[in-house]
Amino acid sequence: MTPPGTSGVNMDTKLFTSKIFRGSRTKLLSVKYRNHYSKLFRNVASKYVRVRPPASTPATPKVKLLSSSTLAAFVVTVNCSKKKVNIEIEKQYLAEVTADDSLDWIDVLRILNPDTWRLIIAILAAVVVAVINIQIPIHLGKVVDVLTKLSQNTEESVFTLLRDPVLKLFSIFVLQAFFTFVYIDFVSAVGENIACNLKKALFESIMQQDLTFFDVNRTGEIIDRLTTDVQEFKSAFKLCISQGIRSTTQIFGCLVSLISVSPEMTAVMVVILPSVIFVGSLLGSKLRKMSKKAQEEAAWSTIMAEEVVANIRTVRAFGMEYHECEKFEKEVQKTAKLFKKLGFGIALFQAGTHIFLNGLVLLTLSLGGYMLSLKKLSTGNIMSFLVAMQTIERSLTQLSLLFGHFIKGVASGTRVFQFINLESKIPLSVDSTKIIPPFAFKGDIQFEDITFSYPTRPEQVILKDFNLTIPAGKVAAIVGSSGNGKSTVAALLLKLYDVSKGNIKISGKNINDLDENWLRRKVIGFINQEPVLFATTIKENIRYGNPYATDEEIYDAAKMANADEFIRQFPNGYDTVVGEKGTAISGGQKQRIAIARAFLKKPMILVLDEATSALDTISEQQVQQSLESVMKGRTVLVIAHRLSTIKNADIIVVLNGGLVVEVGKHDDLIKKKGYYWNLMNQQQDKASSENWFS
Repeated sequence: MTPPGTSGVNMDTKLFTSKIFRGSRTKLLSVKYRNHYSKLFRNVASKYVRVRPPASTPATPKVKLLSSSTLAAFVVTVNCSKKKVNIEIEKQYLAEVTADDSLDWIDVLRILNPDTWRLIIAILAAVVVAVINIQIPIHLGKVVDVLTKLSQNTEESVFTLLRDPVLKLFSIFVLQAFFTFVYIDFVSAVGENIACNLKKALFESIMQQDLTFFDVNRTGEIIDRLTTDVQEFKSAFKLCISQGIRSTTQIFGCLVSLISVSPEMTAVMVVILPSVIFVGSLLGSKLRKMSKKAQEEAAWSTIMAEEVVANIRTVRAFGMEYHECEKFEKEVQKTAKLFKKLGFGIALFQAGTHIFLNGLVLLTLSLGGYMLSLKKLSTGNIMSFLVAMQTIERSLTQLSLLFGHFIKGVASGTRVFQFINLESKIPLSVDSTKIIPPFAFKGDIQFEDITFSYPTRPEQVILKDFNLTIPAGKVAAIVGSSGNGKSTVAALLLKLYDVSKGNIKISGKNINDLDENWLRRKVIGFINQEPVLFATTIKENIRYGNPYATDEEIYDAAKMANADEFIRQFPNGYDTVVGEKGTAISGGQKQRIAIARAFLKKPMILVLDEATSALDTISEQQVQQSLESVMKGRTVLVIAHRLSTIKNADIIVVLNGGLVVEVGKHDDLIKKKGYYWNLMNQQQDKASSENWFS
């Protein structure tokens, strides 16, 4: 029975939730979603499920799930109607909607654990310095009393009276200098170790995320957390430990000194302090929020700059430099505006602190003069009280300055640990129990009833009931027009994504039961349309296929890829630096270096994802010759754009709309005059028209 007011919405909410958010603890309308959804919301920690107010048509209520990753957020709108359920996913970069955005101090303690002993020494040294600083006003007061006595009685020797208090004061200064050196040195060491450990843990966490994480999160934001946020956290930590502990200890120690000198004057000071602390805490809460917002905006401008620099050739080709400068200027101005507001708030906080502290000095002098007139205090006592008050003043001023660093450090630490605490998806080491021994490895591949949608586009089915068997040592080619899922097949074989349904097997073993690192390091060699080279030498780029390869093995791999000859023609030969992403060499040269890199790994299975489609005819012929030598004796999966390159394939699979529509050899498919025949004719017509215009 349809509930009143729903106009035909007939759906069990719990059943719907279990289907769409399978594997989570989500309950619509009320329950906090804290789990990591294994498919759609991997790496996403959700806030709450909230219901939008009904639109003009109550028949299509919308349930909106706000969820945030540490960089980007999904906004999932579920449209429930009688006929269909639509899921709209909008990426909201830097949308801060996480329920728990505070720093977990247990994480900080875990990072600190290896340096606990250094930190303890630093803290003890800082406390000793603070205690010494507390003694200084007392001994200064004694010196003043001696000087006052000398001014009233000139018969006694100046050196005799001053010798003991001055020597004590000097020894205190020496101890102060020594322990200051100790705590600063140890705090610096701890701070640098923390930064090192944070960067290591953060980078390892990033490396252990699946591709969904990188599909959602932008490179600039990831790098910003790895650099700026770690540096900000380290600086705040060092300042808060080195100066915060010392200042706090001095405040309480000097307070004890004040009580010993004059309980009455101290009582007046203590009455004033709580009100100022209360106001400061209120202002501090607002400053923390402002700091967090400002840092997010700064990260966004970093992302923009990184994207423009990475795509500078496209920017230049369209003459969009001025446009990009304008866009960046607007973002920088937004960031500057937020930081100015933050600076204004911090300045207001510090200015108020100065007014308060200087007022205390004036009050001390006034009350001290009154107590002196009553013979309750000596001149030295007033001096001790005033210096102790000034020590408290300096300490409170220092704490007010540290407060700004503290809130920035907490915000940065929160952002860093959000990424560090992400669930690991990819192991860094090989599990020897999840590999196929060489004697049992055959090299055949089976795709069984594969259905797949990308996690960022779950409503769009890329492959549906896809089946393919590639016998060991054979070449299978997948063809079809753009957007039909050809490259997706390669990505699934490499286990870059998990299939929604079905199984992929290598030598009869499900790849889900095999170690991912072993698959990619030892079993599968991958060459794609636009190979990425690192900004280092040709030799090191080839060695990336096998970090333990000798120079001779690198040269042999280059020869097999028909790359040795052109490499040696460079002035620096194999030591030639190829530039960022290999921009210093041609596309054909990059491709042959990539083939050499893949060959050096000596893979048992080779995946070629449109490896020659972006090359000119001459370069394509050279690369094709290189590929043929590498393909011998291996199971090969070819994702083909130019059909002329796969005529000799043992199996040709034609994809259309995510479905397999034809399977066979080249000659057989041509005779059918179906999809493959049409694709072949389209490419021949295109080639003819290009030749005519040229």
